[in-house]
Order: sequence, then C-alpha cells, then structure tokens
Amino acid sequence: MKAAFATPASATPAELLASLRAQVANAEARVRQQPFGLDPVLADLLGESGLKPGAAYCLAASGALLNVLLAGASAQGHWCGAVGIPTLSAEAAAAAGVNLERLVLVPEPGEQWLAATAALAEVIPVLALRPPGRVRESDAARLAARLRDRGGVLLVAGDWPRAEARFGIGSRSWQGLGLGHGHLHSQEVQVSVTSKRYPSGRSARVLLPAPDGLLHAIEAPSPLRAVG
Repeated sequence: MKAAFATPASATPAELLASLRAQVANAEARVRQQPFGLDPVLADLLGESGLKPGAAYCLAASGALLNVLLAGASAQGHWCGAVGIPTLSAEAAAAAGVNLERLVLVPEPGEQWLAATAALAEVIPVLALRPPGRVRESDAARLAARLRDRGGVLLVAGDWPRAEARFGIGSRSWQGLGLGHGHLHSQEVQVSVTSKRYPSGRSARVLLPAPDGLLHAIEAPSPLRAVG
C-alpha cells in the first residue's frame, strides 16, 4: 500500500504550497466545480446531492464517518488533506475508498494549525480539521472566505461557527464477537444530520464500518427523534 503524502516537520507554508501545487493543479483542472461526492445514505440525510463547495461541515469524532466523507470526494479524483488528526488511519481510510496517493497529512501542526489549514486550502479542495480548541468567529470567517474563493470544503471534527450542517453519531454496537471468541467486523450506529434543509434533523441506522470497510444502510432515513 502506498503511503499518503506526508509533509516534513520543518516545511514552511511556502515550501508546502510549492511542493503540492504542481501535483494538484493538473488533477483538479480536470474535475468540474460541482458538489463533492457523498455516500447516498448521507446525501439523503443531508437533503443535498453532495457537499457544497465553500462550506464547512461539523462531524462527531468518528474516524469511520470522516473516512466515508473523504472517500466520496476522493472517488471523484479530488485531493484530500487532514490537519491536526494524528489518529487518522491511512489503512482505514484506504479501506473506505480514499485514494492515498492524493491524501496529504499534517498530523501535528501545533499552534500553526490555522496557518497550515489556510495554506492547504490554496491547493487542496477537501480538508479535514480538528481544531485544538474553540475557534474564533474572525478566524472561521477568514478561512470561509478562502474556501469560497477556491471552491473547497472543510470537514471539522468538532465545533465550527456557521457550519452548513452537523453530522452526529448516536448509539452504537459492535458485531462479530461470540462467547469469548471471534473478531469485531462491523459497527452498527445511528447517524444523524441537522442541516438548513432539515433543521430538526434526520437519522438512520447504518453499519459504519461494515465488514468491507464501507457504509451500509440498515434502515431508511427518518426524522430525528428527541431522547428523554
């Protein structure tokens, strides 16, 4: 398995841009500006055909959910990047359908997380980010302007001001273990989405990941029901 594109710890934003621009420009020039690919189950929950260029989406801290979101855009030929997510597994991402030859990882940006994300947004259209703390409105607004200008999309593991939609993970259970034997092979979870189209939310039970590493629906999307 080929490794994801990794950035040297000493690389400056200018060096990062120079090394990536040539690799990304030709590939992205062949991909029309359109909604970024999205798994059909998640598209039904969102009420949109895909992720909107220029928008930010929040998601629960689930590596499997992030991988599925990245895989949709990756299948279209887009480059993807992840900033501040050292736990992201390249093997799991590849199993979900992410092309590792077009995946850029900046796992430990430190205090330069915003600068690193803004620099990558110049050339990488699909970015995943885990902010180290609360994000200021002004910082989010500047990055949003960069995304709109470049037609990129931001997937935030955590909270983000004025997000287009929020993907959540509810009750979950693993499958595969017997009475002291067997292997975990799939996880059943409730995925929920609140969006501008469905502000009260919609949910569906899915296998995430299924035994093949992908997302599979168990039941059709339905209105999100409050608990308690």
